[in-house]
Amino acid sequence: MYFPLSEFVNPYGKILVNGKLNSYLADIDERATTMMFRLIEQMADKEGVTEQLKTERPMLWVGRINEIQARAREIVNAEIIYA
Repeated sequence: MYFPLSEFVNPYGKILVNGKLNSYLADIDERATTMMFRLIEQMADKEGVTEQLKTERPMLWVGRINEIQARAREIVNAEIIYA
């Protein structure tokens, strides 16, 4: 019995065979990067992590920005990367 190769190829394989994988991955990367920067900016504004805090208490600012980045990364991974 003959089965076409397309029945055994995963979705990424189909995109790769069609020559569209690079553009697909570039689109995901662009969407993830845009969302990441937007979330970081919104969270920092909401939590009062400002440039003034950066100059007055740099270590506190670094710690809070790192926490914000980690939370934003989790959201981006859940909504774009692993979806």
